[in-house]
Amino acid sequence: MNERILTTLRALRQSALEKGADATFLIHEENSYLMRFANSAISLNTNEHLVRLEITAYDGKKRASYGMITDLNQLNAMREGLDTAIAMVAHAMPLDYQPTVPVYTETFIDESGYDLALAQLSNAEKLAYFNAAVAHLETDDIRLSGIFSCGANIMAMIGTRSEHLQYFASTDAQVSIVLAHATLKWEVTAEQSAWRKEDLNPAALHRDLALLLDHYHHDTPQQIPLGAYDVVFGPAAIAEMVSFMGWIGFNGGLMKRGFSFLSEEQIGQKIFSDQITLQDDPGRLETYPFKRDFLGLPRRSFSLFEKGIFQAFTWYQDDADEFGAPASGHTVPHTSLSLAGGRQEVATLAELLALPREKDLLYIPFLHYMNIVNPSKALVTGTSRFGALLLKADGSVVVPYNVRLTQSLLEIFGEKVAWASRQTLPYNTSQSYGARNPTAVVVPAFLLVRDLEISHSNSSY
Repeated sequence: MNERILTTLRALRQSALEKGADATFLIHEENSYLMRFANSAISLNTNEHLVRLEITAYDGKKRASYGMITDLNQLNAMREGLDTAIAMVAHAMPLDYQPTVPVYTETFIDESGYDLALAQLSNAEKLAYFNAAVAHLETDDIRLSGIFSCGANIMAMIGTRSEHLQYFASTDAQVSIVLAHATLKWEVTAEQSAWRKEDLNPAALHRDLALLLDHYHHDTPQQIPLGAYDVVFGPAAIAEMVSFMGWIGFNGGLMKRGFSFLSEEQIGQKIFSDQITLQDDPGRLETYPFKRDFLGLPRRSFSLFEKGIFQAFTWYQDDADEFGAPASGHTVPHTSLSLAGGRQEVATLAELLALPREKDLLYIPFLHYMNIVNPSKALVTGTSRFGALLLKADGSVVVPYNVRLTQSLLEIFGEKVAWASRQTLPYNTSQSYGARNPTAVVVPAFLLVRDLEISHSNSSY
C-alpha cells in the first residue's frame, strides 16, 4: 500500500476543511509499460509513471472539477489546485438536480487484484514471452507485430464530509500478437489478458497461431457468397458486442436520453435467448474489479440478464441524481461484465475445428472497426479480420476474405443462439489512450449463432 498517497489525501482534506470548502479528492497513480513489435523487431519499449489529481468542489447544486498531473512531493501545487476548484465552483451554473457528495462510512482498502510479480515483470521476461509465443512461426514472409502492455494502477479518494477513504490497487497485462504475410496481406492474431503473472501462458497463443498459420498457408482463400451463415464468434468478437451493450443497452442514464434499445417497461421481460445470462460481477479478479463504487457503495454481483430476461439498469450516481433513480453502485471507471458459459465442451480453436458439423460454419474471431448504426434498434456493424475461417460441412476449411456483419444485438444474442462454450475466459478490452483503466470482459470461448446475414463480402484481403 502506498502510504504517501493516503497521507497526501488526508493533508488535502485538512486544507479544504480549513478553507471551509466542500470537496472530494481522487488520486490516480499509474505505472505503465509498453513493449511494441513491428516487422519482427521491437519498435518501441517505454514506460511512464503518472500521478493525477482530480479535485471536485461543491456548493449546493453547484459543482466544479479541476484536474492536474502532479507529483506526490508537490503538495503546495495540489493546494493551489484546490484553490482553483473553489474559485471555479463560485462561478459554476447550478445543476437542475442535487448532486450526491460522497460520504465514506468506513475506510476501504482493496489490494486483492494486485500481483507484485506482474508489477515487477522485466523487459527480458516480456521478450521471452513473445519469443515463446511465436517460436519457429516467423519466416521471411511471415512478420511479427503486436504489443505487451502491463502496469500497476492505484486509485484512492477522500472527501471533506468524512475522514474515511477508499484505496484500490490492481495489476494488469494485455498481450496482442499478430502474424502477417508480407505479400498476401492476410493476418492472424492471438491475445491474452492477465491480472497476475501466473496467468501469462505463451504456449496457448503459440498453439492457436500455429493452427491458424497452417490453414492460411494451405487452405483456399476465397470471396464467400452473400447470404445467411451459421456464425461462430470468438472471444474478442463476443466481448466487444457485450461491451457495446453497456453503452446502448442497460445504462440507465443513456436509456433516459434515448440512446438505448431497452426501456424501463422491459424489466422482467425476455429480451435474449435463455442461454444468455450476463452479470456485473466484481468478484471476478480477471476483470480488474472495483469492489466499492466511488460513492462508497459495496459492489456485489449485479444481474443484468438472467436466462435472457432483463433484470435491471445500471446507474452512474450522477444520472441517478438527475433522473431520480436509486443508486446501483456503478459509479466506477469500468464494470466487471461476465457472460455465463453454456453447455458445449469446446475450449480451443482445435476443438472447434474438430466438432462434427451438418452445415458450414463461419468462424469470426474478431470484429474490426465495430460501431453503432442505430442504438435504439441495437444495430451494430463490423468486419471480420485476423483469422476468420469457413468450416465446411464436408470437413474441409476455406479461408474467407473479410466480410461485414450489420446486425442487431437483439438478434445476435436472441433466439438464434445455438450454443455457447462451457469454458469462459477474460478478454481484455482496455484502451491505449488516457488514464490507465484496465478492463476485461469474461465471455464463453465460442458462441454459435444461426442464420446471420452477411451484408458485404470482400474480393480480397
